[in-house]
Amino acid sequence: MATTPRGEHETPLRAAPTPRPETSGRGKVVWTDRFLEYAWTPQHPMKPARLKFTMALAESLGLLEGIERLNPEPAGVSDLLRVHTAEYVEAVRHAVQPPGQPQAPPFGLGSADNPVFPQMHAAASVIVGGTLAAAREIAEGRTRRAISIGGGMHHAMPNSAAGFCVYNDAAVAISWLLDHGFDRVAYLDVDVHHGDGVQRAFYGDPRVLTVSIHQHPATLWPNTGWPEETGVGAAEGTAINLAVLPGTRDAQWLRGFHAVVPGALEAFRPQIVVSQCGVDTHREDPLADLELTVDGQRAAFLAMRELADRHAEGRWLAVGGGGYGLYRVVPRAWTHLLAAALDRDIAPETPVPQGWIDMIRAEAPMLEPPRTMGDGGDIAYRRWDGPGGTGETGDARYDRAQRAVDTAVLATRRASFGLLGLDPEDPRD
Repeated sequence: MATTPRGEHETPLRAAPTPRPETSGRGKVVWTDRFLEYAWTPQHPMKPARLKFTMALAESLGLLEGIERLNPEPAGVSDLLRVHTAEYVEAVRHAVQPPGQPQAPPFGLGSADNPVFPQMHAAASVIVGGTLAAAREIAEGRTRRAISIGGGMHHAMPNSAAGFCVYNDAAVAISWLLDHGFDRVAYLDVDVHHGDGVQRAFYGDPRVLTVSIHQHPATLWPNTGWPEETGVGAAEGTAINLAVLPGTRDAQWLRGFHAVVPGALEAFRPQIVVSQCGVDTHREDPLADLELTVDGQRAAFLAMRELADRHAEGRWLAVGGGGYGLYRVVPRAWTHLLAAALDRDIAPETPVPQGWIDMIRAEAPMLEPPRTMGDGGDIAYRRWDGPGGTGETGDARYDRAQRAVDTAVLATRRASFGLLGLDPEDPRD
């Protein structure tokens, strides 16, 4: 419950753009095989196989039958310049891998994280084009939901590549939406790494709410996303960061999500929700330290869908992001994301089709493929009950983890909720 108005920085309320009649009752999927050209070195952890096997799993489950697929065009330079400098775009277009692997090469191009690869500009432009295509479908009323699992390059900065990201597709799409009738866009980022590039792009823009739930910045790159990062000027209060400790499991992560995100969205009143759905929060991911299961990630996707339905008339643009469990994790998690966007939810106990298992065995014969669409994760969580509540169970390990998440929740709410006109300590907000 709001205790004070949002203040003079509040964006004036305006109805969302009047859409054309929808031509499809279901969501739409953006896909092109050109997404697979966004391929770093053979040793690099981000491999296009994760996308290929996600689409193969979704198809083998019949999830994409009758669903319209959008084949995107590459983003043009004018679109890239919404977020990136002309100097940087030219550097990407003409990038050459420097000798060795310098730690801080010009524009971040040629580092160990961001080695130059053939046709880098073209491949990265297609990624941006995919997210823009999804934004246009929603803005022009042809669908309420659209998903591009190739997107989610949330670390790219105006003048540099960072964290496996060349161009920031989510920021470009949000900028485009702001120029096409939307003036309240909520961006939700559940990648294990802080959504720093998107936050930076809109840190002073009160029309965009950025919410990032990530591993604590003291323990993981990019070492940003502290609760005190709340926005500047008229946008103060529109950047929200929940930083959770290594070892956080499904129940604690979901407790934190529901203690922060719904209240923030209700106060902000978005016209569209844009979700970055990185799945490197999984317990098997090699690059981070959280312990979510596919079941917990699925629960997060369903929660974001429900929030878009409740607060944004169902307008939901979902993109991929991080995730380096190439065979056992990403394909199942993002198949659940596709299912959520398409209203074709898949139960976690659903068997994985044998044909897909055989495909994985041929690709990675030493790997044991998953047998079901879930991990048997425990997603039952206790709702946050304020700074005076405990919600304790008597299980010492569970209760310690819950107290750690509660500490993070309270830090985040105290930093940002008052700026949104909410009571940081009232669990009803």
